[in-house]
Amino acid sequence: MGSKPLYYTLLFSLLSYSFGIAQTKETGPVIKDFGAVWMIDDPDYKTSLDSPLKVVFDIMNSPESPDKLNASIETAARFLNMHAQAGVPLENLRVALVVHNKASKDIITNAAYLKRYGVNNPNEKMIMALFDAGAEIIFCGQSSLSRGFPRSETLEGVQFGLSAMTALIQLQNKGYRLIKF
Repeated sequence: MGSKPLYYTLLFSLLSYSFGIAQTKETGPVIKDFGAVWMIDDPDYKTSLDSPLKVVFDIMNSPESPDKLNASIETAARFLNMHAQAGVPLENLRVALVVHNKASKDIITNAAYLKRYGVNNPNEKMIMALFDAGAEIIFCGQSSLSRGFPRSETLEGVQFGLSAMTALIQLQNKGYRLIKF
């Protein structure tokens, strides 16, 4: 049963090569080690290169295993890389993440994460890269207290808000568009 994903990956690769559509996902240019995306050549629905794209990601879920990367957070890296690869200038990309609920654990320091879960925080490097790219991360103050993740344990750069609800409303009032998976 464990070999099925490998089988399907190999089958897809073989079929892609056979039909001349061999392509790989690429990271960068904004987030180098995370957020790999497919390059889409000549799309029918064109991406505007000169309009601001302001997005807020509602991040509430987290993998059960503490050593797994949070794919919802990585979506922000994919957003940045995908649009930069398509030619959208970085100054037109505005990204915010509102973190709450189970995802609260994903924005704490390695020291705090190691103490709680016995492994380093797999998300720390990605979050720092998001900060370097200008992303904002707002942590729900309600989740901080209800889930036991104090401000002193969060990564530098994480902003505290009254609540996730408040941050989501305020960001949308500023023209950010909500993406929730």
